[in-house]
Amino acid sequence: MPATPVAPAASTAAHVVPPGWFTVRVVNRFVAWLTRRGISVWGSRILAVRGRRSGEWRRTPVNVLTLDGTRYLVAPRGHVQWTRNMRAAGGGQLLLGKRAETFTVEELPDDEKPAVLRAYLRRWKAEVGLFFPGVGPDSSDEELRAVADRHPVFRITSGE
Repeated sequence: MPATPVAPAASTAAHVVPPGWFTVRVVNRFVAWLTRRGISVWGSRILAVRGRRSGEWRRTPVNVLTLDGTRYLVAPRGHVQWTRNMRAAGGGQLLLGKRAETFTVEELPDDEKPAVLRAYLRRWKAEVGLFFPGVGPDSSDEELRAVADRHPVFRITSGE
């Protein structure tokens, strides 16, 4: 995997919605347990990315969105640790069961995010809608653009 860092989007606002105890201790662990056994929950994967300071692999469950044949990683909770690590590493691995796919990414600028955010909300609004207050899958491009700087989006540029 190339060590070329990903250029951050125009705005890297400090927007972060930390997960609560139930999400960390129950939901994420359950989804990760299923995913490690090769069972994808609505497109779930375990994202493995090297820590930007430690170099250690960090893992977190993510939803991989496929839109018009292109795959994306969206950070509904904002500029969290995995997004910072992704910018530094330029890619990582998507894990499902014993299968590991190495990939690289390109971060989308805010102006390119509305269609991706709309598709992401269309698919996972019940799960992530809380992190997108005031917008949904039927929102206009302008409304989605207004929240785009809060939600990093990475286009998967190589891999499977």
